[in-house]
Amino acid sequence: MSDSIGKLILRVMLGSMMLFHGIEKALHGIGFIKGLVHTQGVPDMLAYGVYVGEILAPIFLILGWKSRIWAGVIALNMFVAIYLTQMGAFLKLGGHGAWAVEVPMFYLLTALALVFLGSGKYAVHQD
Repeated sequence: MSDSIGKLILRVMLGSMMLFHGIEKALHGIGFIKGLVHTQGVPDMLAYGVYVGEILAPIFLILGWKSRIWAGVIALNMFVAIYLTQMGAFLKLGGHGAWAVEVPMFYLLTALALVFLGSGKYAVHQD
């Protein structure tokens, strides 16, 4: 039982925190991300994938429906976000002495943990 509660806590925490990022993008647009994607020579249309990774995936992760897949989507989303925005800071410290890439890596590694752990017992669909 405690394993399933731990998985539920991880799912709800990661999903809700990522969902805030998605809501912000839904309200204010993704022009910044389109610009980043464009500078990499990738079609701007791929920037819309952020909505899948930051709105759709978190909702399904919170519900526990196919959690391994949706956690994988979030992990991929975070890998791309780190690549596009944080590679210059990868080996640096932030303003308060913490690793500059600490928060995005927290999301990425939490999502990866859920890929391996699955949804647990308290989910719409156990995997």
